[in-house]
Amino acid sequence: MSEHVLLQMKNIHKSFPGVKALQAVDFELRAGEVHALLGENGAGKSTLIKVLGGIYIAEEGEIYIEGKKVTIDSVNASHENGIAIIHQELVLVPHMTVAENIFLGREPGGKWVNHVKMEKDAQELLDAYGLNFTSDTLIKDLTIAQQQMVEIIKAISFNSRILVMDEPTSSISDKEVSFLFETMRTLTAKGVGIIYISHKMSELEQICDRVTVMRDGTYVGTEVVKETNKDKLIAMMVGRELTNYYTRDFLDKETEVVLRCDNISDGKMAKGASFEVHKGEIVGFAGLVGAGRSETMKAIFGLAKEASGDTYVDGQKVNIKSPVDAMKCGIALVPEDRKLEGLYKVQSVRFNSTIEVLNQFIKGIRVDLDKEEEITQKYIDMMATKTPTQEQKIGNLSGGNQQKVMIGRWLATAPKILILDEPTRGVDVGAKAEIYSIMNELAKQGMSIIMISSELPEILNMSDRIYVMREGKVTGCFSHSEEVTQENIMQLAAN
Repeated sequence: MSEHVLLQMKNIHKSFPGVKALQAVDFELRAGEVHALLGENGAGKSTLIKVLGGIYIAEEGEIYIEGKKVTIDSVNASHENGIAIIHQELVLVPHMTVAENIFLGREPGGKWVNHVKMEKDAQELLDAYGLNFTSDTLIKDLTIAQQQMVEIIKAISFNSRILVMDEPTSSISDKEVSFLFETMRTLTAKGVGIIYISHKMSELEQICDRVTVMRDGTYVGTEVVKETNKDKLIAMMVGRELTNYYTRDFLDKETEVVLRCDNISDGKMAKGASFEVHKGEIVGFAGLVGAGRSETMKAIFGLAKEASGDTYVDGQKVNIKSPVDAMKCGIALVPEDRKLEGLYKVQSVRFNSTIEVLNQFIKGIRVDLDKEEEITQKYIDMMATKTPTQEQKIGNLSGGNQQKVMIGRWLATAPKILILDEPTRGVDVGAKAEIYSIMNELAKQGMSIIMISSELPEILNMSDRIYVMREGKVTGCFSHSEEVTQENIMQLAAN
């Protein structure tokens, strides 16, 4: 990292109706550094990046690129100033090739596209970064990690000196994370500055040089990663120390079995998984990407057409062919991908909170609006969801608050078995602690919780028992009372 300053954002202000999203925020990026931007959901990180990307225009403040004051009032203006943003939700066209996506809108040859040159130029970029797929491959045939690399190559092809990466590791395996970090080091060695947004504190030491913390739309401070620690950064983010990050009262005696699953398959990824869940316990499911954990739970919840195996609830065999059947058995599922599988993004928080319990406030043609509002508010309060009103479109909330609404929606169905698939993915440390506390309280009240997670510290600190899956099957089970380690789990997940 050099002392050469690529970017300065000074005294940035941005407001929306009823909300001051940014108040006098400062940020600096040097050439060749990876600079983390941390903050709870709703802290203003995304708004600041959208100002830099020309999506929003700040009411006050100045932006300097290599010491020169610039005006960024559009996405094109951002690109012209050497800025590229890789958003958490990738924006590639799945049925077009890698080359077509990289040069979309600026194809060589103009009206008569020179496909040969386009593929050759794209392949040279892929080869330069050691990518093992070709420029004529369709995007839909790539893994999420490979698609992410295409987004990076596309950004590089603009000759960008400033690269923003928003939660780039949220959906990729550890091996792919290592490759991504190597690519980032290659870029910074060439003088590129990278702004890195992530909720995974463990990644800071691996890849970041400095970290700037935001809270409630304001600048809190900047630290050198090697000279700070996790506890200090968390305190800066939440405005207080989190003394009980993982809140868990583990079961001290064996309780009755509420769910037993024998030889569950979905015809694809799940290949005969068997396990059981006891009353009031949190059962963690660990495994590598592609192990079949999510697919097993979807089969149990009635979302797999070719599902097979036997499911027992409270000792009685049940026949679950649809989510409605599952709900009648007291099972609820909060899916991994809330945007694709759960949220109605253009609808309100109230709509999203109550869509599964319409029978509680709609009787015939009569709608009890007070009851609907009461249900919504109950779970807004329980989950500490940050929203201006119940009528706010859920798509306007931060990712962590969207996740809280999703969990609240399924809690409203009063399940006896709650399946949480990656419940804290994309959620900040403060919100994670709140979710852990809520899970603990629900378990103490007798609810049984299945938690799928790729974060092993979360699995180890929250689970009464841990099942490990590999290639669609359960390969082992650990009890919390055992001296289980991350290495023990990985041996069963990978061997």
